[in-house]
Amino acid sequence: MPLADFDNAPANGFTVTIDGIEVPRVIEVSGLKHEVDKIELKQQTQDGKYVIRQLIGRPKAGELTVTRGLTESKTVTDWLKTVMEGDVAGARKTAAVALLDYKGETVKTYNFTNCWVRSVEVNSLKAGATEQTTEKFVICYDESTVE
Repeated sequence: MPLADFDNAPANGFTVTIDGIEVPRVIEVSGLKHEVDKIELKQQTQDGKYVIRQLIGRPKAGELTVTRGLTESKTVTDWLKTVMEGDVAGARKTAAVALLDYKGETVKTYNFTNCWVRSVEVNSLKAGATEQTTEKFVICYDESTVE
């Protein structure tokens, strides 16, 4: 069901899946960006005027960052280990981020192919802290589509 004309999708409704399996306890996703290269064509016109034209280039690969509450799961760190060991075929996965409406129905899905994890980071640990421990990981991808 589409959103009403005056409503927007909330930024707090989303899911993240890797190879079709939902990543639990995700609290933030950033870097949902599609981009193409820009080609600058610099030329002189017949009357001697210098002109710059901007042409559409090739689509760019990208990366997104996922932050989730730390669990006992070693899925992401094992994925990074596979990458570090040079297992290119085993490291490549698919990923998707689905944006949800107020009823939990999908409004838009960002799909990513040929993904691999570039880094995994745990937030700062502090004695006496009252926040949760989080795990932040960066996923690189070759191609992306939006449905």
